[in-house]
Amino acid sequence: MQLRAQRDQRDPQAKRAKRLTRVLVGAAAVPVMLVAAGCSSDSGSDDGKDKAAEESAASKSASPSPTVKAAAYGKLPEPCSVVSKKTLDDLVPKADSGKEGSSNDTAMRAGCSWDSLDDNGVKGSQFRWLSVSMLRFESDVTRGEGEKLAHDYYLKQLKDAQAAEGAKSLKTAPVSRTGNEASVVSYDLKKKEGTFKQQTVVARVENVVVTLDFNGAGLAGDKTPDAGDLVKDAQKAAKEAVAAVMKANDTSAGGTPSGTPQGSGSPSKPASETSSKAPSKSS
Repeated sequence: MQLRAQRDQRDPQAKRAKRLTRVLVGAAAVPVMLVAAGCSSDSGSDDGKDKAAEESAASKSASPSPTVKAAAYGKLPEPCSVVSKKTLDDLVPKADSGKEGSSNDTAMRAGCSWDSLDDNGVKGSQFRWLSVSMLRFESDVTRGEGEKLAHDYYLKQLKDAQAAEGAKSLKTAPVSRTGNEASVVSYDLKKKEGTFKQQTVVARVENVVVTLDFNGAGLAGDKTPDAGDLVKDAQKAAKEAVAAVMKANDTSAGGTPSGTPQGSGSPSKPASETSSKAPSKSS
């Protein structure tokens, strides 16, 4: 009986110990649950950031593509008709019909040339050669506006003309009222047949560049033509060619091209470091 009483006295203590153990275990489980909840909350925050990044990327991809101002002129005139018959009779009086240059795309590149030999028998003869070439530039997102591309090519043509091999007494002068900008390069070129007087007029009208070459020589003892007269003739022909480009694009030849800044008809500055090839067909 005594042993049973002792067990009864110990049992309440054992029961309290068990209850305390359960309480401690339960209390320890609470932080674990809180930590788990915290992890779950952080995960949700990351998902929000990822979603925001995706939306930002989608917004950027939906932004409009870069654009460039469209070129003013979309075509070129028939090259052998850009100079009037009267002017041709004055510049190349003995010329047959013009010879059109080869081109894969006459809306982008075109040209025509004429040559004349006025034979005066024992007094010699007068030779003339006239060539007109046109190059049109389209606007391009990568390369830029057609007008800017044409301006760069205009300067290049002037440099080429001024760099003609064997050129003597070279001069460069602005040409007024001929497109947006224009200059004439003049020089002498001595060949075995005689002294050739070369005139190269380079003009830009909007996104088109016109290059006109005109040279003359007195052969077999005939007198050398006057350079001043040849310059005037070349400028006249260049004005007609530029007007033909404007007319082909439904622009009044006597007015300012659409989209052209006021004063565009004023002469360009002579390009001191800037020309067409020497007269390769001068004989």
